[in-house]
Amino acid sequence: MSPADPAGREPAAPRPGPTEPGPAVSGRAESGTSQWYRHFGAVDAPGNSACYAEWSVGIADDPELLRRIDEWPHNKRQPLLMLAAARFLGAQISPYPDFRAFLDAHWEDVSRIVLTRATQTNEAGRCATLLPSLAQIAAAGGRPLALLEVGASAGLNLFPERYGYEYDAGPGLTRLDPAGAAPGSYPVLGCAVTGPVPLPAALPPVVWRAGIDLNPLDVRNPDDVAWLEALIWPEQDFRRERLRRAIAVARADPPLLVAGDLNDRFLDLAAQAPSDAILVVFHSAVLAYLDAAARDRFRAAMARLAVDTGCHWLSNEGHTVILQADGSSVVPEMDDERLRGRFLLLHNGKPVAITGPHGQSLEWL
Repeated sequence: MSPADPAGREPAAPRPGPTEPGPAVSGRAESGTSQWYRHFGAVDAPGNSACYAEWSVGIADDPELLRRIDEWPHNKRQPLLMLAAARFLGAQISPYPDFRAFLDAHWEDVSRIVLTRATQTNEAGRCATLLPSLAQIAAAGGRPLALLEVGASAGLNLFPERYGYEYDAGPGLTRLDPAGAAPGSYPVLGCAVTGPVPLPAALPPVVWRAGIDLNPLDVRNPDDVAWLEALIWPEQDFRRERLRRAIAVARADPPLLVAGDLNDRFLDLAAQAPSDAILVVFHSAVLAYLDAAARDRFRAAMARLAVDTGCHWLSNEGHTVILQADGSSVVPEMDDERLRGRFLLLHNGKPVAITGPHGQSLEWL
């Protein structure tokens, strides 16, 4: 792994990372906990974290530890949650036998963290893949934006106009910086772009921002900040530095974050957006945590909201959880291999781009 850039930018030509695993990821519940960890260690982690790859395969081959993990509810057995809990408690990069000894010494605390926390990865880098669409919406409407994020975690993706960006199209970079901000006071989000990406000339104005999460994290709470850092893969120091800079931005003007189920709360919150702004409802790596009925309910509610208010909907998710109303794929002509390990960005239900799950790439369709 390349050393961290002092501005929190991603190293050049990053490898697309895995999607965030969640309770509704198909196929893994039936294959058992051992297969879940083996898949994570053999497929998701390599190229992103050698440490997590070794630990996960070690767990998959450890019947006694698997027995303990299986005592947790199914949605708490996911590898990233368990590994982040250990990191939160101080587990360092080490060979599997040392990690196993750490778990034995701290198992009660690991279980407590797993049962009370969730995989709320709040990757500010995703703003780089959302920004072109947000800028298009603001320019077309001639008004500032009101942002509502469902599954907001700590709300770090609610500040797109306060971050810097470097879009790499190959022959040159397009750089955008927030007006009036001191250099070094904000993260610079690197993103490799392909296709006719409508890169903005300036950052769009945002006048209102709010989010919903089952358990919102507070950027002013040291434990919540430590948990966000623990969710970053051990060797990815560039993401850790990016997170710290994004947290500093959010601390200066904390967003409105509401606790609750997105299907129960988002319409009421959307009604609070100022009428003279363009409402954009967006989410990234959220729908995998909902069952099919909850996803259908949300999609229907969003469709009604768009008709009633003229708002915009940006959905940045794995393609297997973004389906047509009849259950068919929204991109039936696209090969699954092209989408593997990446997200599909939809604007009002129409696919517009393929995105790196941590914001590291943007392929315009």
